[in-house]
Amino acid sequence: MIDKPFPNKTKIWENQAIQREELLNFLDFADPDDYIFFSDPDEIVRPELLKDFELKKKYGIFMQDCFNYKFNLFNPYESPWEGTRVAKKKNIKSIDNLRQKIKSKNLNYSFFRIDKEKNIEIFKNGGWHFNNILTPKEISLKLRTFAHSEFSGEEFSDVKIIQEKIDKRLDLFNRGHNYKVIKFDEKFPKYLIKNIKQYKNWIC
Repeated sequence: MIDKPFPNKTKIWENQAIQREELLNFLDFADPDDYIFFSDPDEIVRPELLKDFELKKKYGIFMQDCFNYKFNLFNPYESPWEGTRVAKKKNIKSIDNLRQKIKSKNLNYSFFRIDKEKNIEIFKNGGWHFNNILTPKEISLKLRTFAHSEFSGEEFSDVKIIQEKIDKRLDLFNRGHNYKVIKFDEKFPKYLIKNIKQYKNWIC
């Protein structure tokens, strides 16, 4: 938690990076060889992958199925989603670097692109990215306050427009994406399956 003001004249994305780096100040308890996982709040690693976890490369990326609005409203356009990152503490230059520079596409660059980190392990079927599992009002607030300020205008953040997109299973950002309902079964987190009645309004 940041208890001091942001520097003057910083931009939204710079503020996000500052917030992420502040996390490192709370890792004094961790040893250099401890694994540090970083996820956005809506990215969940498949638990069985964490049992006896061992990272064979310098960095790791968990490729996750992407869902929007409902737990089983599948987004094929952004799946697999490059979500949770992992590295040993000693190899983390910064949290923002871990998120922004450690990407699967780096593996496609030639040997000569030494500016691209390629010591990366890919974890397929690595979990779930449950994006915007929120009410239209909550999504509107998110769009008006998060780092992608280009989507803060009424054409995106109006509650009625958002509700219509949810009803029609359309992408928030007018990219022509249509999401599809898939069967809610054992492929989903066990917690959701056990508490399906509690989350019935978030399942198609």
